[in-house]
Amino acid sequence: MRKKWLGLSLSLMLAAGIAGCGGNGTNNSDGGAANGAPGGDAAAPAAETGTPVQLKYWTDDRHDQEYIKELINKFNETNGDNIQVELTVMSENYTQSVDIAFSSNQAPDVLRLKSANTSEFVKKGYLAPIDNYLTDDMKTKFGSLLIDNVNRFDGKVYSLANTGLTMRLVYNKDLFAKAGIEKPPGSLQEMVADARKITEVGKSEGIYGFALNFKNPKQAFDRSIREILSLSGYQGLGFDPKTGQFDFAPYAQSIEYFKQMYEDGSILPGAESLDIDPLRAQFAAGKIGMYLSFSTEPGVYKDQFPTEINWAGALAPTLDGQIKGTSEIVSAGTWLGISAKSAHQEAAWKFVQYMYGDEVLQTYHEKGFGIAIVPSIVEQAKNPEIGGMEGFLVGEHDSLWPAAPSVTPEGSTYADAFFKYILDGGDLKAITADLNARYNTALSKAVEKGEITVTPNPAFDPSKPQGE
Repeated sequence: MRKKWLGLSLSLMLAAGIAGCGGNGTNNSDGGAANGAPGGDAAAPAAETGTPVQLKYWTDDRHDQEYIKELINKFNETNGDNIQVELTVMSENYTQSVDIAFSSNQAPDVLRLKSANTSEFVKKGYLAPIDNYLTDDMKTKFGSLLIDNVNRFDGKVYSLANTGLTMRLVYNKDLFAKAGIEKPPGSLQEMVADARKITEVGKSEGIYGFALNFKNPKQAFDRSIREILSLSGYQGLGFDPKTGQFDFAPYAQSIEYFKQMYEDGSILPGAESLDIDPLRAQFAAGKIGMYLSFSTEPGVYKDQFPTEINWAGALAPTLDGQIKGTSEIVSAGTWLGISAKSAHQEAAWKFVQYMYGDEVLQTYHEKGFGIAIVPSIVEQAKNPEIGGMEGFLVGEHDSLWPAAPSVTPEGSTYADAFFKYILDGGDLKAITADLNARYNTALSKAVEKGEITVTPNPAFDPSKPQGE
């Protein structure tokens, strides 16, 4: 962990106007909940009645599930309030499952939140604000990491930070050597060539040069093209901070290379229906040369899919081999949230508060499940002692980027449209123009309704997205 970098980043975030946490309730300093906290258990405390309070915690994280199970078991055994937490790990369709649960009054009490879903969950009324629960100590601990439209909406806080995720090229060093490749690709052209070489020497053994979890195209592209574009100097989700408009032209450039790998036969057969865990299992078995993903992977290959292969993480390739931007650190700002429909919000907060304790956050980092960004944890945590993590640690080419607006266009999404092009071909310029038109129309409508505020920044520098 490059603590100097994080200290600089956090200072810059503060300088940009990210204020500390507020709250109108009266907070005590020993970790108890504040008076006047939202929701709450109307009945007598479980410790008094003898009837356990049953809480449900839903998450779509699988890389850390064994550690989370240990934490929950410890909480269930040691908390003095007779609270019992049940963990549910979703394999896929997490957001849709949450939608169904809330519409059918079967919502969990605590939810795993990420940058990709928090805004929508807040808009739909799924989450309870936690301002009035926060103690002075917690305000000090997390205050510099409260970001508007990430974990704070309309002045209310819904989640706190834990870790951020770096994105890297994950590659099998032995397969690279077998194919005569000396180093990870620096450009997309090199990635295509390397994938072809690996496939040529390994296809007879069921080995292919490249794979992604294309069962969910958006997940696949958001863990790959997003990284490629941010290092190339473009916002990785198709939005241009300089103009305040969507522009998928850079995205289209990268898609051409993915299509070439597909046409070359360099992508693992069946990738169209491949989910991330089956992909990881194939990589662990030595059947995939490379793929792109998050800094969760070292934990996966330590616990979920233990492997003996010689693998590593490296910076993703760029469009032309030149680094003109910084690799985006994602999911930095949220972790746990409390359901607005929970009948036991105070009990849920006690569990959430336990999870945000120093020991839990420090161990989470040191075990390699995520890279700590909470300042007090960064200062005391050791670098993760886990194979492969050295390639994912924050370095000079990593940074936080401004949040891109989230809009829902009419018709197909950019991920579905570009994935269809990879499979079936078509007029890429026309596809790109259509996406630009539909996404910018959706953006204009959202701005008109007051759902989104967009301020173009013509001076935006992709090599210094935080303004260093």
